[in-house]
Amino acid sequence: MIIFPRAARHFALFLPLALLAHPLPAQDVAEERPASLQSEEETPWLYEGSNVPVDRAWLFGELDNGLRYAVRRNGVPPEQVSIRIRIDAGSLHERDEERGFAHLLEHLLFRESKYLGPAQAIPTWQRLGATFGSDTNAVTSPTQTVYKLDLPEANPAKLEESFKLLSGMVREPVINDANLAAEVPIVMAEKRERGGPAQRVGDARRATLFAGQRLAERSPIGTVETLSGAKADAVDAFHKRWYRPENAVIVVAGDADPVEFARLIEEYFNDWQGQGEGAEAPDFGDPVAPAGADAANPVGETAVLIEPDLPRSYTYAIMRPWRPVQDTIVYNEGLLMDALSQALINRRLEKRARGGGSFLYAQVQQDDVSRSADATFVNFAPLTDDWQAALKDVRSVIADALSSPPTAEEIAREVAEFDVAFKASVDEAPVAPGARLADNLVDAVDIRETTAAPETVLDVFRNMQERVTPAAILARTRALFEGDVIRSVYVTPSTGEAGEDDLRTALLEPVTADSSARLAASNISFEDLPPIGEPGVVAQSGPLGILGIEQVQFANGVRAMLWPNDAEPGRVAVKVRFGSGYRGFGDRDAPYVLLGEMALVGSGVGELGQEELDRIATGRKLGFDFKIDDAVFTFEAQTRGSDLADQLYLFAAKLGMPRWDPNPIIRAQAASRLAYESYATSPGGLLSRDLDYLLRDRDPRFATPTPEMMAQTTPEGFREVWEPLLAQGPVEVMIFGEFNRDETLEALRKTFGALPERSPIPAEAASRTPGFPSAGDTTVLKHRGDANQAAAVISWPSGGGVANIRESRQIEILTQLFMNRLMDEMRERAGASYAPQVSSDWPVDLEEGGTITAFAQLKPEDVPTFFAAAESIASDIANNPPSADELNRVTEPLRQLISRASTGNGFWMFQLEGATYDSRRVAVIRSLLNDYSQTTPEAMQALARRYLASRPGYRLAVIPEGQELAKVSTFRAQAVGR
Repeated sequence: MIIFPRAARHFALFLPLALLAHPLPAQDVAEERPASLQSEEETPWLYEGSNVPVDRAWLFGELDNGLRYAVRRNGVPPEQVSIRIRIDAGSLHERDEERGFAHLLEHLLFRESKYLGPAQAIPTWQRLGATFGSDTNAVTSPTQTVYKLDLPEANPAKLEESFKLLSGMVREPVINDANLAAEVPIVMAEKRERGGPAQRVGDARRATLFAGQRLAERSPIGTVETLSGAKADAVDAFHKRWYRPENAVIVVAGDADPVEFARLIEEYFNDWQGQGEGAEAPDFGDPVAPAGADAANPVGETAVLIEPDLPRSYTYAIMRPWRPVQDTIVYNEGLLMDALSQALINRRLEKRARGGGSFLYAQVQQDDVSRSADATFVNFAPLTDDWQAALKDVRSVIADALSSPPTAEEIAREVAEFDVAFKASVDEAPVAPGARLADNLVDAVDIRETTAAPETVLDVFRNMQERVTPAAILARTRALFEGDVIRSVYVTPSTGEAGEDDLRTALLEPVTADSSARLAASNISFEDLPPIGEPGVVAQSGPLGILGIEQVQFANGVRAMLWPNDAEPGRVAVKVRFGSGYRGFGDRDAPYVLLGEMALVGSGVGELGQEELDRIATGRKLGFDFKIDDAVFTFEAQTRGSDLADQLYLFAAKLGMPRWDPNPIIRAQAASRLAYESYATSPGGLLSRDLDYLLRDRDPRFATPTPEMMAQTTPEGFREVWEPLLAQGPVEVMIFGEFNRDETLEALRKTFGALPERSPIPAEAASRTPGFPSAGDTTVLKHRGDANQAAAVISWPSGGGVANIRESRQIEILTQLFMNRLMDEMRERAGASYAPQVSSDWPVDLEEGGTITAFAQLKPEDVPTFFAAAESIASDIANNPPSADELNRVTEPLRQLISRASTGNGFWMFQLEGATYDSRRVAVIRSLLNDYSQTTPEAMQALARRYLASRPGYRLAVIPEGQELAKVSTFRAQAVGR
């Protein structure tokens, strides 16, 4: 059964009518029960051979043609129905000359089919309210191809139409030369965008770790030769061989009668018959030790991969054959024991890394990979070129786990962590999204296991705990590190550091078990921690003015928003907004921005360092996410009512009694230095490094620090920069979810209400806003990746602030309209880019600084085409209003997106942040749905004239090193001086 995600393995809250449109009632259709539905007396097909209790929320059925299905009612989010069609064929099912065909077929099904004309799938689903890429998508893996639809506002007519369209796509796609000519360039663009050093390493690592197996040489994306040589009859033959009812599973979870789902499946798939002969799945092969390997020398294939721009990393794997299992309770108890064993080792490895070890990180993970291998992987990143020392350190920690059992205290700690996670799943089951439930069942089918209700998982775990002894964990740990062959891959930027024989020798060297990484057994209690200060006094309280939310102000100036509700059972969302955000940093402080994102939380609070924070959180649901925004810092966490007071203590202590442990800063410095050069390996990497910096007119605060800049930072400098920032500016605490109001108010008094009064944000920082670059010559960056990769960006300034936020929502419609046209031009017509994007960024906390940005990854020679297309689209919208149908393709998905998102606490927390200091944020909520979903062609034309046509866009090109600009473009170039 699915217990954890296996790697190769909203909420019914209705809002006032003044805010959002009336939800439609769930549709129940009283029909005769389909004959294919299995009764409760029958063993469902998913559970054959298993004694795992059946999750009776699912109904199962099997058609006479062999197609199997599972359906259930789920109202999260309301009115949505999630449909998954799984075909039991992926890249491992391809013949040599068919590599990439499974994924190519995925594209062709969206290109044209029985009920959909050429290139009509995307606009058709948009008219039905589904956003392409999120609500409508597909994925091809080595073992399966899955078509996904999350249909909003799924009334009977929409459901009927959707099943008809999906049946036509899966059963009768139009596979001809014209459609191949259109889709192959798009797949090639996708392949190109994935390329570069990281892809080369991934391919080489897979070839080494799975040597001799089909997985070693079959990536779902295929090869240039097989894709460019694809013929319609060959692709059609692949479709006929694998797209057959006996290879298909349909999963539906949604807000309607599941019997109606079963009826629709029967109506549109019952007469599906495979054409010609099907095929048996090929043998995926086993990991086999090479000649000469034995128990004394189990090391097989090794590889040293030299990539000058990638940081060092080392992987070794203990490989075992994968075999189907009887998915019984005993089997799952074993999986849970394995997971506990891995958690124990990983916690020790993390302690060793934190304490100044020779590696930045290390992790052990068992995985059943693509029904090809049962493997235990050990991954780590050496801090220096002394990879042997890092390997020895990692192996010594593992050797200790293999030689001596863990302590009962260590086991109890991990058991408590697992228990709280499983209990949270039970508490949150009523609001589990249907899309996730459907995906989980598809994953279970793929790995040939069952699925289980959260209550079953918790019961299995709790019933086995008396058998979770030190001796049992030791036995399971030893089994995880036994296998037929050991393989290893070392990635390094330098030649001469290692050879393949060196890797073999190092893995065979004996190591001494290192017990120093075992964790302290002593517990820490929140009751023993010092108070933040004297409990505060509530100065005033009252309604916020929406949804029954209460606002509270303490005498020290801290403000809070409280919204107790049961929309998400068992969950409490906490957000703390404070201080100045990016405004608080001077130019010289810029490197400490990144260090703060990486190390501020880890540097501790009060008496608690990193390890103590881990220990005090044992068996609790606590979080500590930190983010730097335009004008504010943010702490966030998902907790539960019983842990809320302690969660508030941790957040308040970070502001009132921060700790300044140097080890997290030193570790973050090392991580930053190791990662920096990898940015230059691809166009996307350079944009992630430099785009914010460039779009903010080269403001140093937004620059990614170079290794030289990072070398100038110190733990002392870190404290000097961050200590005043934690004490400055207003504080707003938002608490939404299932909690006791009075108890929470008392906890706030003792934590945030007890903080000293905040110092004001300095005037210089308060007025600091980022600029926007002048639209002169095109800025050019040079990457060191593949010669056929490039990227292009064009951006225009927009605005910011609350006063014009309604206009920002209309701009979102404009950007979606722009993106549809750019997709048509660059993907559908030219085949030049796989997924061009257009986005709007409107900073609500600043009065300016927003942008409208278009982006695409391309071939270098297509960069001018992108700029020409983007500028032409911008000009055309400004001069010619869009059609009503074109707008509907944008506004209907946006309306559906907002309606679904607005059923969750997170949505309202995002919309209302800052409202205790600015009441306008409450007022503009009431027009939210209309602003995102209602507009006119003339309004779009006016916005395009104002923001897109009033000035030239800022243009940025990322091209390969060594290429002459004349070969890429005729536009003038301005090199970036960094």
